[in-house]
Amino acid sequence: MKKIHKDYLQISNQNSQIPAILWGEKSNKILIAVHGNFSDKEDTIIAIMAEIAVAQGYQVLSFDLPGHGERVDGNDESFPQTCVSDLKAVYNYAKVLADDLSLFACSIGAYFSMLAYQRFQLKQSLFLSPVVNLEQIIEEMMKSFNISEERLRLEKRIELPIDHNLYWNYYSYIKKNPLSFLDQSPIVILYGSADNMTQWELISEFAKNYQAEVEVIENGEHYFHTEQQLDAFREWAEEKLF
Repeated sequence: MKKIHKDYLQISNQNSQIPAILWGEKSNKILIAVHGNFSDKEDTIIAIMAEIAVAQGYQVLSFDLPGHGERVDGNDESFPQTCVSDLKAVYNYAKVLADDLSLFACSIGAYFSMLAYQRFQLKQSLFLSPVVNLEQIIEEMMKSFNISEERLRLEKRIELPIDHNLYWNYYSYIKKNPLSFLDQSPIVILYGSADNMTQWELISEFAKNYQAEVEVIENGEHYFHTEQQLDAFREWAEEKLF
């Protein structure tokens, strides 16, 4: 992987500081890069995309979502409300630097990005393994552990014997704020046939509703990490980013 100049910085948002990186030299084209869950602003996927984008004349702006990267031990919770607020602050920061803004987002980062940027101007949006129906994922989790909506509403927070907990504020926000990403720039999606997070039927429905282009990688997982998957991602990014 080629070495790229990186400027580490902090983006202010209300009482929070968002750790961020500007990859590459100053440009009037910026690609906002949003990582997924259990990831960060310097994830391998982000670094690959930065290498490709910088070679095409972009600067790339990546950052840590609440509860990730440099913010993993902080007070910021990775709730949709906080993530959406941070994403808007990042967009506003990028807009001061450049007129031409595009988006690359992974997994749940794609979902939060669509919530935040539904009325924002973007040249194009590239999504890797996007979560497109978070409400259904939460409800399937609740069903698996026999947890009713009423119980979650009363208890507010329920610990689960997995890496996720359930929060009423999180779930109720998602229910009250459905995706509405219409009238936006071109959307392209890279999806793995072995994705265990988002069903193909949901991706297909999303693509139909938003006129998105989808490429499916056979045996690709939700988290692209093998050499084969990363090579496929690189080839896709080089072809689709314009």
